[in-house]
Amino acid sequence: MKLFYAVVEYGGFRPAAQRLGLSASTVSDVVRRLEESLGLRLLNRSTRGVMPTEAGRRLLLGLKPAFEMIDQTVSGLHDDAEQPAGPLRLTVPAIVARYVLPQLLPGFLNACPDVHVEVMVDNAVVDIIDGGFDAAIRYEERVAADMVAVPIGPRQQRYVAAAAPEYLASRERPEHPKDLSNHRLIGHRMDNGTMVAWEFEQGRRVIRVTPDGPLVSSSVELRVAAAVAGVGLIYTFEDVLRVQLEVGTLSPVLEPWWQSFPGPVLCYHGDRHVPAPLRAFLAYIQAIG
Repeated sequence: MKLFYAVVEYGGFRPAAQRLGLSASTVSDVVRRLEESLGLRLLNRSTRGVMPTEAGRRLLLGLKPAFEMIDQTVSGLHDDAEQPAGPLRLTVPAIVARYVLPQLLPGFLNACPDVHVEVMVDNAVVDIIDGGFDAAIRYEERVAADMVAVPIGPRQQRYVAAAAPEYLASRERPEHPKDLSNHRLIGHRMDNGTMVAWEFEQGRRVIRVTPDGPLVSSSVELRVAAAVAGVGLIYTFEDVLRVQLEVGTLSPVLEPWWQSFPGPVLCYHGDRHVPAPLRAFLAYIQAIG
């Protein structure tokens, strides 16, 4: 919603993108997904620019006070006696580095220009203290009980199953997870050697499938390329396959069984000194919701 507000405030996708340090295509895609989630058109687009629809104007009226408060909160970071400055070291999994942080870090760095962020990408659970990190971004099942966890990024995510249209044309489309025994499944083995099981859910029913197919890899790029080429079925984060599903190089399967799960959290040791850059980052992500 912040990006939708910015598009109207700055008069278009490109001006908003430039002010926020994002690409115009990213801003356009986020606003489009917001419209899809609401089931409403919020902007009228033309060669002359964008204008809010009636629904968009009503939404803006509600958002303006909230975002003015957010701007005041972020601006207040600069008014603290201790100006946030110095390094902020984060350890994050690849999926977060690719799809979550690009929506957050540019705005934070613009708000706190004296903070220098270092992001180390590692899919393993790294000891924050031993690694010299200020915080980590993880999914809740990998957060230690003695750590403080603050939501960051999307609050709900899901896995999606898909295959190339050519692959599905040559086989019977699966309608139930048990049908996967008749299909070629592209597997994901983690860096520590663990094979990732496919978990499907519908209501309270949970079905686990161990992929057994022609390809197993820790590389998501290789798995996606293989799926697009018709090698077999893939099951992974929705964000990873969003473009392929939109353009039709992959077709969704088993939609009623896709598993949803809580989004990532920023976690740190609350019993230790929290440096000013981390406090500023916490304030920023909480302010933008």
